[in-house]
Amino acid sequence: MEVLNMKHMQKPNNRFLIVLHSFRVILSLLLIIHGMVRLFIGGAPHFGAYLTSEGIPGGTFIAYALTFFEIIGGCLLALRVFSRWIIPVFLIEIIMGLVMVHGKEGWFVVGYGRNGSEYSVLILVSLILVWFSEDVFVKKES
Repeated sequence: MEVLNMKHMQKPNNRFLIVLHSFRVILSLLLIIHGMVRLFIGGAPHFGAYLTSEGIPGGTFIAYALTFFEIIGGCLLALRVFSRWIIPVFLIEIIMGLVMVHGKEGWFVVGYGRNGSEYSVLILVSLILVWFSEDVFVKKES
């Protein structure tokens, strides 16, 4: 028995496309908000100091670069502009966050733990889903 038979899959309907695009926009908003809060609350210098303390040269520069990338990249992702290049950068950023911070704190973000990896894993999977769904929006010649 074949689990996924591509021959029998239907062409995406408008409701599906709206749901998929809404998912992309909500994911983008989460990334944008993360960068904006870091920028406007003054978290970038603290993030930069943390990176420097971990032995990463130019920690403050990297912190601000990531902050602006989250804001600008999130906007471009919502608009489906340069998604194929933006998503891998977000994936690298989130994976590095998992390795350097969240993975060490366990699984739970709240409740049974603090600052864990569950939210980061959700963002990673969401980015991968958006990456693989990108071609759904491309108009194919028939």
